[in-house]
Amino acid sequence: MKIGVRVHDFGKSDSKTLAQQAKAIGFDGVQLVLNKAITGETGLPGTLNMEKAKSIQQDFYEEGIEIFMLGAYFNPVHSNKDLVDTNIRKFKEHLLYLNAFHGHFVGSETGSYNDDKWTYHPLNRTEEAYNEVKRIFSNLADYAKEVNANLALEGAFGHCMYEPKVLKRLVDEIDNGHVYYIVDIYNYLSISNYQSYKDIFEECLALFADKIVIFHLKDFIVTDGALKQCAIGKGILDYSYLLKRIKETNPNAYLIFEGSKPEDMQESLSFVKEVLNEGE
Repeated sequence: MKIGVRVHDFGKSDSKTLAQQAKAIGFDGVQLVLNKAITGETGLPGTLNMEKAKSIQQDFYEEGIEIFMLGAYFNPVHSNKDLVDTNIRKFKEHLLYLNAFHGHFVGSETGSYNDDKWTYHPLNRTEEAYNEVKRIFSNLADYAKEVNANLALEGAFGHCMYEPKVLKRLVDEIDNGHVYYIVDIYNYLSISNYQSYKDIFEECLALFADKIVIFHLKDFIVTDGALKQCAIGKGILDYSYLLKRIKETNPNAYLIFEGSKPEDMQESLSFVKEVLNEGE
């Protein structure tokens, strides 16, 4: 399986340096959020073009690094509707130039009525929220089909698509062959349900099936009554179980480190590779 990293976890730099950093650790590819990763990029619509996309892609290609996904995450239910419109245009621009990056997906989560906090709000779990998210991503799915690109959606406990079955409903209703899933088991967890993470993970596998294209890899501990992310392999998650199931059900999906500290990446990558090779 191919393993990548959210490349702005190295910090912001030029595309060549980021590619070299990913290669030095031993990653196969990256999740690229232009405005968070590349110096000088704002992420605003109108700043991306074919020449720039091809130049960035070339820098990664020369180091043997794929661009698995472009991150264009935005909050579709933000109270600032001008900002939402700007981010929709940005997302469409990423879809338009995705093939120039040799990328496979443009990704987003589904937002929260807490605006920039992206945390639980009672309105997130309403039909109003569902319908607004559906309206926006249905439009983006149509555009993805138009430009022959793919989008990937990710649920989270505090967001509008707060559990797997709600995200499944959304994708079922907007899918036109260009909509896929990202699974981040950590994102679905809270202090109230984390002990059931294997059941929630199995629900994702059953509901999303072969349309899961990316698994975000994280780990966590519980401290002071809250979940706290830690280095992969140093926390609660049973990676022998999780990776075995991924290999059985979605062996072609990309595994992407997200939120890892650079100083932990080498050890965590060795750990993941060792677990993937168990039993072979």
